[in-house]
Amino acid sequence: MKKNMGTRDRTIRIVTAVVLALLYFTDTVSGTLGWVFIIIAAVFLLTSLVGYCPLYSLLGITTNRKR
Repeated sequence: MKKNMGTRDRTIRIVTAVVLALLYFTDTVSGTLGWVFIIIAAVFLLTSLVGYCPLYSLLGITTNRKR
């Protein structure tokens, strides 16, 4: 797997994951929407840590400047 996510993209995803998790854990959002937020946050965090997004590969997108 080649990395297809740049630093800025990874940072935005991590910040978004933290915000979504905080909304859930502070009970601002609960129920089904809360679980959706947690799942999205987990996916964003995982793809950011790995540096690879499967959806980007399917669409032929890369935000990584190094090739």
